Amino acid sequence: MSGLKAYAIATKYWRPGEDYMQEIIKCVKGRIMDGDFLIISEKPIATALGNIVDESKIQPSLTAKIIAKCWMPIIWGYILGPLCHLQQKLLQQLRKYPPEMGSRHKQVALRYAGLLQALMFGSEGGIDGSNLPYSYVSLPLKNADAIAEEIHRQIFLTLEKRVCIMIVDTDKTYSLKNFHFTPRPKPVKGIQHLDGFLAYVAGRVLKLNKRATPIAIAGCSIPTEEALRTAEFANRAMGFGAGGTVWDMAERFKVGITEVSWEMLETVNHKPMVIVRVPHRH
Repeated sequence: MSGLKAYAIATKYWRPGEDYMQEIIKCVKGRIMDGDFLIISEKPIATALGNIVDESKIQPSLTAKIIAKCWMPIIWGYILGPLCHLQQKLLQQLRKYPPEMGSRHKQVALRYAGLLQALMFGSEGGIDGSNLPYSYVSLPLKNADAIAEEIHRQIFLTLEKRVCIMIVDTDKTYSLKNFHFTPRPKPVKGIQHLDGFLAYVAGRVLKLNKRATPIAIAGCSIPTEEALRTAEFANRAMGFGAGGTVWDMAERFKVGITEVSWEMLETVNHKPMVIVRVPHRH
């Protein structure tokens, strides 16, 4: 993106109970300027707040078992996956979708996101297991707007900087000219939430422009298109941490999908925040 500059900020891994506000202030002090955007990934905040579920303790329903044993390996592995232009490696992983562990995951998706979201192949309703250990998954923030407002307020009170805060999710928003839609619940105003896997399939099959989804903005008012461009620009600077999927994460550490530990994750360079600088805003 012409003119924009991104400064990814590496931090320690945020475990549940982490004072993420203090970490944000500490890490941006001396770096952030008036007029900057501070883009923060939703997942680390959710983890720090303990907004996570241990799927090993979940008892799957018959519906969850059918989704895991039939829908995922067959429909996604052989029909929807190829239609959505998924990479061959991911298709192979879907065709070997683990029925026992997968059914527990699908039960969590059914409980917190509903059937149409549970029929997604991953990140159902914002539920995500990447960069989390063992059988944990994170749930989407329910109060992202209030959290963004508080981060904005604390940066102004502590550092005396007027900045724009944006919390983003890697789940994609698809754009058809000026119509922006996402399967991710509760995006910012100007992006339509279309529930379930069909929105994802439509966006992928039609090869629409896809970008990270802003879920909260505080401290400024910007057009939807600018918000999407900024979110995706920052998302690319963040990287994937320990891996973009639970399979990537397990492969990185050479362990089973549910054997990644907190300590392993702490060895990885995590970049949950990016300062995006727009020259004309200074």
